[in-house]
Amino acid sequence: GFASALMIFPAAHGAASSQVSAYRQLELFGTAFEQVRTNYVRETTDSELIDAAINGMVTSLDPHSSYMNPKEFNDMQVQTRGEFGGLGIEVTAEDGLVKVVSPIDDTPAARAGIKAGDYISDIDGTSIQGVPLNEAVDKMRGAENSKVTLTILRKGEKKPFDVTLTRAVIKIDSVKFRREADVGYIRITAFNEKTDVELERAIRELKKQIGGGIKGYVLDLRNNPGGLLDQAIAVSDDFLEGGEVVSTRGRRTADTQRYNAKSGDLTDGKPVVVLINEGSASASEIVAGALQDHKRAAVIGMKSFGKGSVQTIIPLSGPGGGALRLTTAKYYTPSGRTIQATGIDPDIAVSQLSEKYDPDRKSTRLNSSHGY
Repeated sequence: GFASALMIFPAAHGAASSQVSAYRQLELFGTAFEQVRTNYVRETTDSELIDAAINGMVTSLDPHSSYMNPKEFNDMQVQTRGEFGGLGIEVTAEDGLVKVVSPIDDTPAARAGIKAGDYISDIDGTSIQGVPLNEAVDKMRGAENSKVTLTILRKGEKKPFDVTLTRAVIKIDSVKFRREADVGYIRITAFNEKTDVELERAIRELKKQIGGGIKGYVLDLRNNPGGLLDQAIAVSDDFLEGGEVVSTRGRRTADTQRYNAKSGDLTDGKPVVVLINEGSASASEIVAGALQDHKRAAVIGMKSFGKGSVQTIIPLSGPGGGALRLTTAKYYTPSGRTIQATGIDPDIAVSQLSEKYDPDRKSTRLNSSHGY
């Protein structure tokens, strides 16, 4: 009857025609769904098939979009609050494998020597090539103190190798700091709900410890996989007297936004050095890019990861619930540079200590009024 109705009332305009086409494709999906449900070698549940269908639709768009079932949605909310279970590793999908964006400090992954840029090909001896990212992540999670073995592919290593890790409850202290003579060293490991508050406390404490002779700050964002956008904006704001921090540009007007800093530099204009590497991603790149473009900081290290797309969490109503993590826009630095797939180039290129020094590597120095 539905198909007959579509034939009786043909669409007169392009938009209506597109809608009719979509309905016909959904009818095709319904047919395929029923065939799988009826004829697949083992019995399946409707929710299993629907979840897989939604996830397949979204992950085909880009590696950062995904569908989260209710459990995964809840786990994500716990993670952004700064405590979650697992290995302490931020990952993305690339070339059908799981790529490590960065291990998080003081977690099983970091202690086991997992590095940014590693690829995970197997989990507990089972290949995850082509497996949806959220499914692979779910396989890495498990009960506290349980073990999991990851097969790692690493650039420079001739053969894959196994690393066995013990799962733990991951508690993220996103900001760590210490005095280094007359310089304040601040390490941000991730951007969660507590980051800006912890950063403000770190700056206050360093001022007390060092006093009026403080010469500047080192902001270490190496292997920081990112996190919450509002925290990246707030952290940037702490070092700026004003101006744009970041803009987002998307398909819809609502997804095109510009975020500005308020007056009030918490560091009183003291020189700032930002450290980045290939494990610095997302929110880390926003901060580095904003301070670099405003010539507020010298950025030192290696080119960052290049994860500059905005994912909006869209809760889904109806039976089963869950949410979509959907790419809706891209980040741009104040000067208009895109971060996605390009990353932030340092002002001074410095390789990791584990790498061989390359005397031919070119680097530039930030032309700024501060003496770095």
